[in-house]
Amino acid sequence: MDVSLSLWLITVAVILGLFVFDFFSHVRVPHAPSLKESGTWSAVYISLAIAFGAFVWWKWGGTFGGEYFAGYVTEKALSVDNLFVFVIIMAKFAVPPEYQQKVLLLGIVMALGMRAVFIAVGAAAINAYSWVFYLFGAFLIFTAVKLLRESDDPVEHEEQRETRLERFVKRFLRTHDSYDRDKLFTRVNGKRLATPMLMVLIVIGFTDLLFALDSIPAIYGLTSEPYLVFTANAFALMGLRQLYFLLGGLLDRLVYLSIGLSIILAFIGTKLVLHALHENTLSFVNGGEHVSVPEISTPLSLSVILGVLVVTTVASLVKSRSGADKDQAET
Repeated sequence: MDVSLSLWLITVAVILGLFVFDFFSHVRVPHAPSLKESGTWSAVYISLAIAFGAFVWWKWGGTFGGEYFAGYVTEKALSVDNLFVFVIIMAKFAVPPEYQQKVLLLGIVMALGMRAVFIAVGAAAINAYSWVFYLFGAFLIFTAVKLLRESDDPVEHEEQRETRLERFVKRFLRTHDSYDRDKLFTRVNGKRLATPMLMVLIVIGFTDLLFALDSIPAIYGLTSEPYLVFTANAFALMGLRQLYFLLGGLLDRLVYLSIGLSIILAFIGTKLVLHALHENTLSFVNGGEHVSVPEISTPLSLSVILGVLVVTTVASLVKSRSGADKDQAET
């Protein structure tokens, strides 16, 4: 896949321009967006992502187009799981609704910046050492098992992580317990103190770092093209703020989402290990020769990812509906 420097620069400029537009048109004036506003702009950003995928398909062919869509769908699904964590963070720190948009947008920009660094490092590592796929695959399988083990009570596990991080940060920052609009610092009795808003951003930034560690190996299991990895991540993150307000309480009803994501990560991890065996250069594995193993195609990957997401979403909604009906019957 040949991507010129000029196309890279244009792509990055357009993506950054969209984030700047988002800030000045929606976030600059604090407000809690309506369902209509959130739904409209969610549809706009999803349409842009699909249009870009069509452009990739037209310019570079169906193989790369399929890889982009598989990466985009996977990253979007992982992003929805991120939203669940953001809901917990917002509730824990009691962020006023009108300021949540700013926190989310800054968090998304931080996430994209971190992922850009990991994408560059991952691309360099893959080009230099084919055995990196073993590490990526093993890490994703480990993450899948960890996610599955925490699916029993994700709120408790997440709150424990946040509490530990909050205690650590407060060792180095003098903090104030009250918000001062959307400011990161305030003055109390002449002392400059950090507001809860700064603490929220730090927690979200740390959370974004953890998510990047999962998402980048996952998408490199679907495509080895840095351009597709970057754009799939960028378009998946775009519109995430609107999706947060659009889904609202629906996130609580996706009770099987963590299980579905763990299956997807385990599947991609297995795909990476198979690819590593196929490209093997490690002397202690088959004498340094390639291992004849089946490889998982992009259409199959996309089918499995979409299938798991559909099944887990439907099962979650059915489970939530039956639970609600049961509670109503008891009352």
